[in-house]
Amino acid sequence: MKELVFAGGWMMIPLILASVLAVAICIERFWTLRPENIAPKHLLAQVWMWIKNNELDSAKLKQLKQETHLGAILAAGLSNSRHGRDITKEAIEQAASTAVHEMERFLNALGTIAAVAPLMGLLGTVLGMISVFNEIMAQGTGNAGVLAGGISEALVTTAAGMMIAIPALVCYRILQRRIDEIVVFMEQEAVKLVDVLHGDREVSETPEG
Repeated sequence: MKELVFAGGWMMIPLILASVLAVAICIERFWTLRPENIAPKHLLAQVWMWIKNNELDSAKLKQLKQETHLGAILAAGLSNSRHGRDITKEAIEQAASTAVHEMERFLNALGTIAAVAPLMGLLGTVLGMISVFNEIMAQGTGNAGVLAGGISEALVTTAAGMMIAIPALVCYRILQRRIDEIVVFMEQEAVKLVDVLHGDREVSETPEG
């Protein structure tokens, strides 16, 4: 592996840095974007039990807001429920916008790495081929070792760029899909909360329901 890195020339340095950054982002986002950590399935039922039992006070509302993104959205709706349906929905939408922004943190960087890594590999290829042609102009085609070294540098950087870009792109797509699924679930729960607060429906009082 060390020989391949050295064979790729100086362009391997930004490629290695990009790979380390991509791995760090993937680990952090997969850990952070666990559905149970963002939008617990039975949170709305728990909130409804608090409401029914007159247990929803400012302390619980603050706890709800701080623990999860879905909790922050529900807390925004509860805090503004006395102002009517439209104001409640507007508060929920603002909280949801903030939650989505937080969930998408670092994803642009990961997508950028997936797009740029092949280009950096291609740049290494071009630089390697330029080196080859310079050697041909200086020494002719008789020195096969020098020519092979330049071609090897070109091929190594191209392969490295692809090896970084492919997994980064796959992880980016998976994370985007996970965020979309979480957002849809939070939207559904928020709509249920608005309907509950304004008397259009009820939520099961047990989490299992």
